[in-house]
Amino acid sequence: MKRRTFVPLLTAALLVQGCATLERLVGQSATLGPAKGSLIIVGGGGMPKVIFDRFFEAAGGRDAKIVVVPTAGSDADYDESTSSVKMFKRAGATNVHLLHTHDPKVADSDEFVAVLSDAKAVWFGGGRQWRLADAYIGTKTEVAFHDVLKRCGVIGGSSAGATIQASYLVRGAPEGNHIMMAPGHERGFGYIRNCAIDQHLLARKRENDMLPVIRKHPHLLGIGIDESTALFVRGNTAEVIGKSKVLFYDIALEKTVGEKFYTTLDPGERYDLKTRRKLPAK
Repeated sequence: MKRRTFVPLLTAALLVQGCATLERLVGQSATLGPAKGSLIIVGGGGMPKVIFDRFFEAAGGRDAKIVVVPTAGSDADYDESTSSVKMFKRAGATNVHLLHTHDPKVADSDEFVAVLSDAKAVWFGGGRQWRLADAYIGTKTEVAFHDVLKRCGVIGGSSAGATIQASYLVRGAPEGNHIMMAPGHERGFGYIRNCAIDQHLLARKRENDMLPVIRKHPHLLGIGIDESTALFVRGNTAEVIGKSKVLFYDIALEKTVGEKFYTTLDPGERYDLKTRRKLPAK
């Protein structure tokens, strides 16, 4: 009798354990936006007014403290005359600060990171995303960037400043931005988990460049953003704003759309990052 009752109980226990393990694994591979705060992810090119307006709204207004990070650019040093600072001042921002170093030891110092302690917004400028990764990953500055979101602030960026916001870094090779997967330069800042972000998508005919990435890393959601276009992300909801399109790449779509692997969204349309589904119109 004991054997008859023990076997079903053991089987049930193993099933429960297996379900818990599966749930944990699924959770680890889920694509998730930030728990708090907002993201503005721009595909490069021009910045339509709607993108500035949404950024300022998420920051708390044009008087909110904005920290601009131009490190992705090719210059060794920057000052207040850099284009990203001037861009925000022209748009009406009144409290803009510059943060830049190429030295991770500097980025790991309390003095350097202090400007971020009460920042409402951070903006990453364009250039090459590996420069941002090399300078800030693993430092107190990277932690402070995440803290801006924890305080319900906003992080934005364009071009390289878009790609760095994903967990997986594409085009991260110092040798050239034509290389999609570069060992040693595959980690981004991870504001969206289990995700890779490309930019200048349609303008540079990059529609198929994400496919090798999601084939090698099928847990990733690929996002391709065209110029003068942005994703506004709050929680797991991503809304397209600006002038053009955003493509969402999911290897699971092979069965439904064949070799395309992507879903196209236009301005005003929304996407659920976790379920990987286009949301109904408001």
